Amino acid sequence: MTHTTRRELMALMTGALAGTALGGNAFAQATPKRGGILRISAPANPSSLDPATGGAGSDHAFLFTMYDTLTEWDFETLKPKPGLAESWKFTDPNTLVLNIRAGVTFHDGTPLDAEAVKFNLERNKSDAKSNIKADLASMASAEVTGPMQVTLKLSTPDAALPGILSDRAGMMVSPTAVKAASAGTLNRTPVGAGAYAFVSWADGEKIVIKRNEKYWKSNRPYPDGIEFSIIPELTTGARSVTAGQNDLIYQLPPRQKAIMDRVPSVKVFNGPTLYVFQIFLNWAKPPFDNIKVRQAFNFAVDREAFVKAALAGLAEPAYMNLPKAHWAYDKSVAALYPYDPDRARKLLAEAGFKEGTVIEIGGYNDQDSVQRQEILIEMFRKAGMNVKFVNSPIAEASAAFFGPEKRNSGLLAAWTGRPDPSLTYSLMFTKDAYYNGGRAPVPPELEAAIKESRASEDIETRAKAFATVQRLVMENAFVLPLAFQFELVAMNKKVQGYRPNLLGKPKYDDVWLES
Repeated sequence: MTHTTRRELMALMTGALAGTALGGNAFAQATPKRGGILRISAPANPSSLDPATGGAGSDHAFLFTMYDTLTEWDFETLKPKPGLAESWKFTDPNTLVLNIRAGVTFHDGTPLDAEAVKFNLERNKSDAKSNIKADLASMASAEVTGPMQVTLKLSTPDAALPGILSDRAGMMVSPTAVKAASAGTLNRTPVGAGAYAFVSWADGEKIVIKRNEKYWKSNRPYPDGIEFSIIPELTTGARSVTAGQNDLIYQLPPRQKAIMDRVPSVKVFNGPTLYVFQIFLNWAKPPFDNIKVRQAFNFAVDREAFVKAALAGLAEPAYMNLPKAHWAYDKSVAALYPYDPDRARKLLAEAGFKEGTVIEIGGYNDQDSVQRQEILIEMFRKAGMNVKFVNSPIAEASAAFFGPEKRNSGLLAAWTGRPDPSLTYSLMFTKDAYYNGGRAPVPPELEAAIKESRASEDIETRAKAFATVQRLVMENAFVLPLAFQFELVAMNKKVQGYRPNLLGKPKYDDVWLES
């Protein structure tokens, strides 16, 4: 099994412990009991409930309830730990052996064995509709080497793979359901092996799931089921919790913290995460096909002011895709783009960019997204840029920018983080990755550095490779990172056992309800 060095553990614990301190006494709980329906206010309709074909980071809040993963991540450190694979081992740098947990079945009764795991990995890697091919780029083949054992042969060493298998690529779907589904129906009728089984989805309104009575984890889950109410307007969602209509809301906007703190029936958890607001740029399309325009955009934003104005100070200014608490953070890269609107104007002039030209960027239409847009519009204006945001709901805007349509030159959204940083960089900055908006090529040395970051299990070696990766990404200004938002989750006091995590994506492993 992989190991974590003391340096990695301590660096990651810094962020996790900060979250616990800010969130209050997260662990002083009574004895858990079963029963009740957990009612959650969710800010977005899923793009898909098929982990292979979805395209929105907000999907995870639903997917993690219905699909178990081959590995899981530790809440405090993000270190991979056993999941459906009860153990794993690199027998050599190009061979990863997974030992699958016995006795697990999918919600439809299909056995979750080595054949099912092989089927899923090959589907995720090769299916034409899969959006996660890049996750498994290093996997040359998956072989059944025992009834409950799968051996992955790798085209290149990949120490990040155990962490990657705790995300979409490791979510196991029933092969029976995949084979029986007609085009697109699996998106709407998921069949996994998670703690909860799918019941219904009223589009844009409600998703209902029920306890998996044959779940392999002893006495889990505690609630009888979960009802997700889709409430894009977060103020309305917050009111639904204070009024008792829902029990919990996640991804709460920072402006709501002071309000929630004054409600006696509500408790709030918050702390640092990898969740970064950013503008994804399509560098295959004007004006962002010009590196000087991309760099100008990075110089045009006052990130400190953005954090104060847009996020009530409950965030960390972002100058790359990793926060300060992360072991792979590079201070020198963070210094590349100080706020400098004059330099931005100069770069635009050098690029031959005509002042006043409208730049259309996609965005979301909820109140908090619009507020962020208004702040950015003014910052860009001061640097000689006329930015117009074209808004639509989250799933629609994401599909329009990342999908075949390739609408707009950029998208103001969020990157929700990944357990291993190499996955973050490969998913956004390799040529055919889904989150590379234009599927445009990057410098060969960047692709090489991303591979190098996965070549060794030694954390010092990996940190050096990531320094190169981050510098190449930001020197080329392939993205405009803005701020790492703190996790902010509010719930009524009958919700017990909730734990924040550094990834900032809610999981309900230990949640139970008081009567």
